[in-house]
Amino acid sequence: MTQAATLYIIATPIGNLEDMTYRAVRILGEVDLIAAEDTRHSLKLLNHFGISKPLTSYFDHNQQLKGERILNALRQGKSVALISDAGTPCVSDPGYQLVRDAVAEQIRVIPLPGSCAAITALSASGLPSDTFTFAGFPPSRQGKRRTFLTGMATLPGTLILYEAPHRLLQTLQDVKELLGERHIIVARELTKIYEEFIRGTVSEVMRSLDPEAIRGEVALLIAPGEQPEPEHESLESVLARLMADPTLSLRDCAREAATITGISRSEAYQEALRLKNNRVSA
Repeated sequence: MTQAATLYIIATPIGNLEDMTYRAVRILGEVDLIAAEDTRHSLKLLNHFGISKPLTSYFDHNQQLKGERILNALRQGKSVALISDAGTPCVSDPGYQLVRDAVAEQIRVIPLPGSCAAITALSASGLPSDTFTFAGFPPSRQGKRRTFLTGMATLPGTLILYEAPHRLLQTLQDVKELLGERHIIVARELTKIYEEFIRGTVSEVMRSLDPEAIRGEVALLIAPGEQPEPEHESLESVLARLMADPTLSLRDCAREAATITGISRSEAYQEALRLKNNRVSA
């Protein structure tokens, strides 16, 4: 049974209804209220699984008004499920605000994991997944989009974006100019019949895309750029800095310098002696 005064965050399929979890179906059938991004869209999903529960809309333009109503239901001890049109709520939608407010009132929040387009695309991309940045949708206006992409240029790891089909080629052109000819993947129609992964450099992918055939929102994955080698402080400069501290002995300086530079303590100590002798002779 569901727990009273609990907000459930429930992931829904991004295309294939078979990706709905048993637990999600059970909880949706038990809660007192379901908050959905688009009630008409969600009603089709609920009908498919034979779920009949009160629905309320919760999206960008009504989240302040509806958020308070949902919180009132929770304050009354009711259980509420938050779902999005597709994928995991609170990822590129206003759900985080409802979660934040529920947490502030010490209302229990329970997430039910499931589909997420960004992670689904990353898992099949072949790009590094130990470090990645999900940045959602780039700004629609080119000037702001270019500023946005410029800020992403030096980030480590794979970059994951969402993009609308009619802006994809424009965004790819900006990626090429600002981030360079990186390896990218355009993942579209994920989990659906026409699922597709288009791989290659930015230019190769752009040439393979038919502007008239791009349908549905896409996940765009961008391989890491080359990171500049970090500048390492020389042993001599490290020792000079440490030896300026009168509280440190020569051996203390050598030991600390060895730790910083990775050079052996004996070599660091010999260099410290040389620097000391040079200072005396000078």
